[in-house]
Amino acid sequence: MNGTQILWTILKILVMVGFLFNVGGLLTWVDRRLSSMIQDRVGPNRAALKIGKFELRVAGLLHTAADGVKFFFKEDFMPPKADKLLFSLAPILAMVPVLALTAVVPFGDTISPSQLWRHLCAPSAGHALQLVDGQCIDSVTKAVVSSPHLVFPAASRYGISTLHSAPIELQVAPLNVGILYVFAMAGQGIVGAAIAGWSSDNKFSLMGALRAASQMVSYEVTMGLSLIGAMMIYGSVRLEDMIRWQGDNCWGIFVQPVAFFLFFAAAVAETKRIPFDLPEAESELVSGYFTEYSGMKFGMFYFAEYMEIVTSSMLLVTIFLGGWQLPFLHRDGITIALGDTVHFAQKLPHIWVIIFGVLAFFGKVLAMCGLQAFVRWSLPRFRYDQLMKLGWTVLLPASLANILATGVLWLASNGAGPQVASALKLGADASQALVAVLLTVLPLWAVYGFFTRREHDRTVIGTSGAMAEAAGGTKTASMQA
Repeated sequence: MNGTQILWTILKILVMVGFLFNVGGLLTWVDRRLSSMIQDRVGPNRAALKIGKFELRVAGLLHTAADGVKFFFKEDFMPPKADKLLFSLAPILAMVPVLALTAVVPFGDTISPSQLWRHLCAPSAGHALQLVDGQCIDSVTKAVVSSPHLVFPAASRYGISTLHSAPIELQVAPLNVGILYVFAMAGQGIVGAAIAGWSSDNKFSLMGALRAASQMVSYEVTMGLSLIGAMMIYGSVRLEDMIRWQGDNCWGIFVQPVAFFLFFAAAVAETKRIPFDLPEAESELVSGYFTEYSGMKFGMFYFAEYMEIVTSSMLLVTIFLGGWQLPFLHRDGITIALGDTVHFAQKLPHIWVIIFGVLAFFGKVLAMCGLQAFVRWSLPRFRYDQLMKLGWTVLLPASLANILATGVLWLASNGAGPQVASALKLGADASQALVAVLLTVLPLWAVYGFFTRREHDRTVIGTSGAMAEAAGGTKTASMQA
């Protein structure tokens, strides 16, 4: 590995880890802000930066910064009879696998350094020009004719140029095992939760650890089996190959819709959030397996949970939502085609295609994080027996049925002939068109809804409310920060 490759690797690590930490911190604010909007409350607004008479509140974002600082200065308490080594090791085992999991997640297409930009000599009448030492030289007279100009060429749709330098994968570690590495790292979270509960010398922590271990093991079975159908269709366990298949055909959610919902439900259960937050149910277990933790050790557990939301969203986007792919955007530019008919084609510079892909990937991840936050504040908590029954008697059989159905349909489509293949290709292109419309309409609708003031319906419920309404309503002072 040369110096350039080392620098690129460091840059990729900084991008992924920086995104993970920043979005994880932002999700703590989203939880507060979104819950206040859903429950019609004021929400976070007390943390402020005061400069004279001016107060900067930034819509409650300073609460997240205040919490981060507070964790460092709170007392680091340890129960007297706790296992000191394991008690201190558990938060590390909870956070490190989440960070390591991002190593195999591709966040953009392969970069061809020689095709990012070039310096070329413009054609000149009567001169055969050569580029020598940054100058355009006449090949006959050897005189300097002009200076080269900078161009941003388009790449080839298939294949990467390796003329002057090796291609750069926008992936920290492009491993051949791909999704298998993801499951290996995700399974380590069970160890952290179990050790935390056992080493705390607390019966509530131990019960929370037992719940966490059994819940995570149960739903990891469904999570793994739900991806078997996807791997059958993609023909690979490498995440980057899965994304490229979706770019050439259609997004995974259209060919594996059942697997998408099964994986989404299992991913929410793996992050131990409502409606699956049984390992840390406050009404039953105080706070579950990290009841005895305080200070930054508690902060590591707390923050690892939010980072798990980001990593699970990355996997959902990679496997089912096209990864860095956008509808009709290919490595060489935009090509709008339905079946064998090309309606529009436009070459785009390679550097812009890469930028669009990276922005698309991270934008999709943010959208999935928002969806998980919305689910967290919309559904009630299951009972523990309901949680286990859902995993073993509903999701597991559904994942097995999905594997069977996928195998049957895959074999039938492969042996159906060219007419069926053409129809499937037309359907795949139509799904890309549908996605393009949705990606245009939904953001505009969201912006419109955000800036539109809603009228609140005044509804009187109960006899006391009716009496107060008849007396002229209740008198309340305005809410103060």
